[in-house]
Amino acid sequence: MLDTSGTQRSASTGRHSPGEDRSALPPGEPEPCDLVTVPSRQGLEAVDILRLRTGVGPVLHDSSADSLGFLVPPGTADAWDMPGSACTQTNARGLSLAGEPPVDGTGWLVPPHTDTPVTDPAVLRAALGEAARTIELVDGL
Repeated sequence: MLDTSGTQRSASTGRHSPGEDRSALPPGEPEPCDLVTVPSRQGLEAVDILRLRTGVGPVLHDSSADSLGFLVPPGTADAWDMPGSACTQTNARGLSLAGEPPVDGTGWLVPPHTDTPVTDPAVLRAALGEAARTIELVDGL
């Protein structure tokens, strides 16, 4: 499963409220973000949903094809409570999005781009829920 070394995972309840102003970053500094990790099948469905509707930020896949990681705004882990997923804090260290993927053993499914730097957590939550319902329906046929 995707994980950033030395980070914390949170499954607390509450609403998302990013706490950092990204405009204050010095040029060349890594963008602060958290990482929502989900099983590959649900993640791939969610990527399709997001691409068709609102757009998706960078997405990592692990080399074993077990999970996908969606980059989300910092502070998301403080309020992430969606069953079947985890949100990893980067503790304001940020992840460098230039060049190679920031987590060992991963690749870019959706590479970084400027029009959607991270995925909105509320939109991601809705897409993951829809993806889970779609998978449940297909598996029940």
